[in-house]
Amino acid sequence: MSPERIQGGCVAVPSISHLSSFSKCNHSHSSLSDDSTCGTPVWRGKALTCVCFKGKGSHARVCVNLTPLQEERLKRLRHRTKVQFDASRPEHQEALRALWYATYPDQELQCLVSDQWKQMGWQGKDPSTDFRGAGFISLENLLFFAKTFSLSFQGLLRKQEGKRAIWEYPFAVAGVNITFMIMQMLDLDATKPRTFIRAVFLQMLSENEWAFDLLYCVAFMIMDKLWLEKNATYMEFNDILKSTRSQLEKELLMEDVLRIEDMPSYSLLY
Repeated sequence: MSPERIQGGCVAVPSISHLSSFSKCNHSHSSLSDDSTCGTPVWRGKALTCVCFKGKGSHARVCVNLTPLQEERLKRLRHRTKVQFDASRPEHQEALRALWYATYPDQELQCLVSDQWKQMGWQGKDPSTDFRGAGFISLENLLFFAKTFSLSFQGLLRKQEGKRAIWEYPFAVAGVNITFMIMQMLDLDATKPRTFIRAVFLQMLSENEWAFDLLYCVAFMIMDKLWLEKNATYMEFNDILKSTRSQLEKELLMEDVLRIEDMPSYSLLY
């Protein structure tokens, strides 16, 4: 979804069929013309204080005022995305060890720099070099997945489902790429929501502080499902990642999806 900048600090995004479910409110917005509509989305509950939109051809203008809870949780999430992995920090070392033992509970880790890491799908013996793209949160995402949905995590790690390609995607590095893709999709650094996707996600974040991590788990399952459906090889990984993002966006915009758990692909987790 590519936003189109327009006046008044709002954006134009492709129209969504369920915008018609918004009810009118009495808020005034000087930047919007008389035929604009200011609505409180009934299907989103009271966490979105105001959503304003105006039809413009195939686009709609969306403005969102964040609640204090959304602002606080967005601030925390932004902070997480800014933390780089630092091998000298004890808490980062412990998180890396925790990932190892959540993945291989019966196998002793020799040291934090070891060829053992390659079996998890890191590019070399030092995983810290692979975290540079998405930072410490990509390690947190993997650890959350391993602890929360251990069977799904192990199934993807060991490539247990379907007919696998000769050149498979490296599990751990794929996870880092998924984190980065979601960060881009949600446009977390923007001061105001510039896409309806982000506005919807912020509502989900107000419902569950771990919405980002849950979305990550769903995205990983979608990616592997698409990989199998397309009989993809490693050279097609970026195309599969783009398709994964498209599927995430499609499901996030469904009218009856109010939480990450409502997404159709959440059922892929076990």
